[in-house]
Amino acid sequence: MLKQQLNFKLSQKLSPQQIQLMKLIQLPTQAFEQRLKQELEENPAMDSGKDNADEYDADVASQDQEFDDYDNDQINAEDINIDEYLSDDEVPNYRTQANNYSGDDDEKSVPYASGTSFNQHLKTQLNTFSLGEEERSIAEFLIGSVDESGYIRREITDILDDLAFTQNVYTTEEKIAEVFDIVQQLDPAGVGATSLQECLLLQLKRKEPTIPIVLAIRILEKSFEQFTKKHYKKLLHKFDVNEEQLKDAILEIERLNPKPGSSYSGNTKMIEHVVPDFAIRIVEGVLELTLNGRNAPELHVSREYSNMLKGYKDSKEKTKSQKDAVMFIKQKLDAAKWFIEAVRQRQQTLFVTMNAIMHYQQAYFLSGDERKLKPMILKDIADMIDMDVSTVSRVANSKYVDTPYGTKLIKEFFSESMKNTEGEDVSTREIKKILETVISEEDKKKPLTDEKLATILKEKGYPIARRTVAKYREQLDLPVARLRKKI
Repeated sequence: MLKQQLNFKLSQKLSPQQIQLMKLIQLPTQAFEQRLKQELEENPAMDSGKDNADEYDADVASQDQEFDDYDNDQINAEDINIDEYLSDDEVPNYRTQANNYSGDDDEKSVPYASGTSFNQHLKTQLNTFSLGEEERSIAEFLIGSVDESGYIRREITDILDDLAFTQNVYTTEEKIAEVFDIVQQLDPAGVGATSLQECLLLQLKRKEPTIPIVLAIRILEKSFEQFTKKHYKKLLHKFDVNEEQLKDAILEIERLNPKPGSSYSGNTKMIEHVVPDFAIRIVEGVLELTLNGRNAPELHVSREYSNMLKGYKDSKEKTKSQKDAVMFIKQKLDAAKWFIEAVRQRQQTLFVTMNAIMHYQQAYFLSGDERKLKPMILKDIADMIDMDVSTVSRVANSKYVDTPYGTKLIKEFFSESMKNTEGEDVSTREIKKILETVISEEDKKKPLTDEKLATILKEKGYPIARRTVAKYREQLDLPVARLRKKI
């Protein structure tokens, strides 16, 4: 039997405008520019540019009423109050513009690079070899298999199958091995290697066979694992050499490039150009924060669309096509105003959040000493600016700030706290910095173990356990003591 019942439920939903704002806030500068470009292309009711902004006279007014609940089929053109869109007496110009940035401020730009790709560079070198049609096809296929580091990490049997199925080239493993040798003769030295060991050997064998290089080749060929684990005593005994001779051979190996592909300047590897969203400068001992001009574009509602509404209002007989047009114009104008307001709020949110972070970490920004970074979590900043933690997180996770000490990712300024021996709260970043300094100053012939590092930190007033030291060391990308050892 069917029953009807009435349920009440309290729920909170974000409006489309709030969702749009959250999405804009989390975008870094370059992604924001792409989003802005997309909006300008999709919405003809919105214009950008300083020249247009100067001529714009605020014919189209912004209103606070939300239109996200309306449906085109339920609203008639006669229901739209066109005067509210055309009023230029009540609403100031800035309400339909997002240009709160000085024209004199710098707009950070990113250089663009072009050139020959790494693979094309390798293929060009094939012209210096006398190759048959089959050999060239195999060589070009092998070059196409070279990764961005310069390695070919595929088995010959897999290459054999792919040549047959994708290139219609039927050959043998022996033939592929022969062409492999040719590819490995290309520049930069070490390219086409199938492993780190082979990559280093390819580079050494191109050098003049001095005593240290001959010894280095023998070490890599016969004791590669012992070398990587820095078992120097075993190497001294096995090759019957003294410490000075072993040291010279290891020095030759350390000079090699483990990733030959990365040495080519025209490599097609995608490089992320960091565009800072903010800039902090010290002017007469006072911190000054500026927002990158690329985050504050010139946007305004199209005057042409305003004139179209005027034409509709002034016409005596309104046709169906005119009514349809005014409905379309209304949608585009609403979307333009919502987007412009979201951009304005984005600018304000970014600036307010970074300003709070700057003042919270004032001691660091004035000195550049990471040991002066205070413990800071997202909630600390959220409470200061009366915003949600998720909003602060969106700003911190993807934004960069240009400081006198380099361009920094904002989230790097956040860290947990712990108490030192004096009961004061200190940042974990401070402890990591001290740990990094201790390791850099250690005797590399007798590197400090994690247990010894924990003892040293405790003596400096930071009582942390050995496992915590190991965790911080790994986060700093520092190897264990045995792998830091030098002869």
